Amino acid sequence: MSQKKKDEAFHNNPFKSAIKAMKDQEKKEAQDKAAAAAAEAAKRKAPPPPPKAKKGPKVSEADEAALFYSAMDGVQQITNRGEAPAPNPRLPEIIDENAEALAELSELVAGQGDFDITGGDEYFEGAGPGIDRNLLRSLRRGDFSVQGRLDLHGMTQAAARDAVERFLADSRRSKKRCVLIVHGRGLNSKDQIPVLKESVREWLSQKRVGNMVLAFATARPQDGGTGAVYVLLRR
Repeated sequence: MSQKKKDEAFHNNPFKSAIKAMKDQEKKEAQDKAAAAAAEAAKRKAPPPPPKAKKGPKVSEADEAALFYSAMDGVQQITNRGEAPAPNPRLPEIIDENAEALAELSELVAGQGDFDITGGDEYFEGAGPGIDRNLLRSLRRGDFSVQGRLDLHGMTQAAARDAVERFLADSRRSKKRCVLIVHGRGLNSKDQIPVLKESVREWLSQKRVGNMVLAFATARPQDGGTGAVYVLLRR
């Protein structure tokens, strides 16, 4: 058989065609795998898409202005940066420096425990454990200026208690030393029983509120008398 016929016979061999088809298929599969691996690697390296910003409720210009003025309430413009700020007129100074020194000393020695409460239906006063009794005397006679006032008239017991706790916490954060709570004398209540007065006396001596309080005493007549109470706060 001539060489030409041998070549024709080889090319026309069905096994040769099958082998070539298999090789072509393997080559295509290898190319597909390489392309898939490259795509996966690129996907891993690509940064994640940024999260979509959540759209909040639309605020009108009037609401924005109200929020701004509320946030800026009490803020004063600085004109002379080198000078000390002017004292806050809403926080008057302690009237008696000796009374303040006595309060600081009492804070150092005050311990944990029940309040010592004395008095009757009209006048009452109380002090935490370890508090010097002279401090109560100073509080009772008005040696501390009143730096805040809360009026409980017209409130229910539940509302009054929330108001007292919030008022004392806010006053302490504002570094106020002495505040006044007006509880009334119960003249307009049923049977003229001073419910809020008795409740305030109890609340001031309980742990939840008492942790903020050094002492308390019935106010002088010019500050409400038996219808109000001075409260001396811890620093």
